[in-house]
Parts: sequence; structure tokens; C-alpha cells
Amino acid sequence: MDECCGPPQDPTRYTEIFDARFARKIAKRYARAGLTPAEHAIVDAVDTVGVRGRTVLEVGGGIGEIQLALLEHGAASTTNLELSSEYELVATELIDRAGVAERVTRLLGIDLAERADSVAEADIVILHRVVCCYPDYERLLGRAADHARRLLVFSHPPRTPATRLGVAFGNAMLRLRGRSYRGFVHPPEEMARVVAGRGLHPRRSAPTRSWHLVTAPRG
Repeated sequence: MDECCGPPQDPTRYTEIFDARFARKIAKRYARAGLTPAEHAIVDAVDTVGVRGRTVLEVGGGIGEIQLALLEHGAASTTNLELSSEYELVATELIDRAGVAERVTRLLGIDLAERADSVAEADIVILHRVVCCYPDYERLLGRAADHARRLLVFSHPPRTPATRLGVAFGNAMLRLRGRSYRGFVHPPEEMARVVAGRGLHPRRSAPTRSWHLVTAPRG
């Protein structure tokens, strides 16, 4: 299976998977049930360090439901980096409904791993369901850690035989369909090593069966 390196970067690889239909599906689930257990765990982790008055950068935040929760908890502002343009309509509707447009910035087409200088640092940096979508976890997590003044939080799937087999099967189906997107199950110990090498202190937990969480404060 693909472990760290996929096919060459294709600007459509994320849009063709995370499309408008996917965005609407996420929005419907959010409207019905609110945050998922993993998203609740991320918000709780940020609250433990303190979010009031802090700036938040979320990489691949989709429709922005975690950001909305953190703004409600007192975050000063949030910035969302997204490589798929298909979330924007739903995200804008949610932002307007919450009345927080002046505190939210959404940036399209900026790959943090490749264009780190284009993005300002933030007190808190979040990557939920993102590292498993990106081939070069070392570069991505290194850039994310460098941008986190106080806290980095990221999630990843458990590296179990069942998960690796499922991702390998999914990648095979994508390959047959001519899609360039690939999923990854990166080694947790190595991801923690990258973060620790940037001066953060990673702590791992498993709030759900599907997602493990790394909380890495600075100092």
C-alpha cells in the first residue's frame, strides 16, 4: 500500500474527492448532530490550554465546524486553509448564520507544506482528518508545528492491520477509477518525532476507534 508517497501533486486531487456533495453531507450531519466525538475531543483539548482571545489556524477545516465551536468558546479569530474549493458555499452559509464573518478568514489553494510563508502563525494550529490525506507528513507537520505559537492538535487513523488494509483497498479503487487522490496511514511514532523536533511536547490519546489525537503544547 502507499505509505508516504503518492502520485505527483495534482491540483484537482482533493476537489474531485471532497466535492460539493461531500460538503453537503457533512453539513447535514453537523446540522443534525453537531460535532463528532473526535471534533469534541479536539475542542476540549484546545479549551484545556485556553482558547479565549487566541488565534486559530485550521488546515483543511472543511465547512469549519471546529472553528465555529472555538469562536463560540471565545477564540479571537480563525483562519482556514483549504485545497478543495467545494466547501466554500456551505461554509459561508454557516459563518453568516453564526454572525462571525468578521472573525473568520478562509484561504483557498494554499498548501501549508509548500507555501508556509504565505500563512501567518497562530496561537493554535489544528489538522483534523488531514495528515492521512497528505503524502509528506514530515513536511506538513513540520510546517504546522512551526506555525503554532502555543498548541498543535492533529488527528490520524490508528495504524492497525485493518486500517491499513482498508486504506490500501480504497487506494486501489481510486487508482482503477483514474483518481489521483490517495489516503495514508502514517506511523504515529514518526509523526510525534517530527512534532517533538520542532519544540512541542506531543501527547497521544484515542478519543474514538477511528481517530487518534495528538495534542502538542509548546513550552
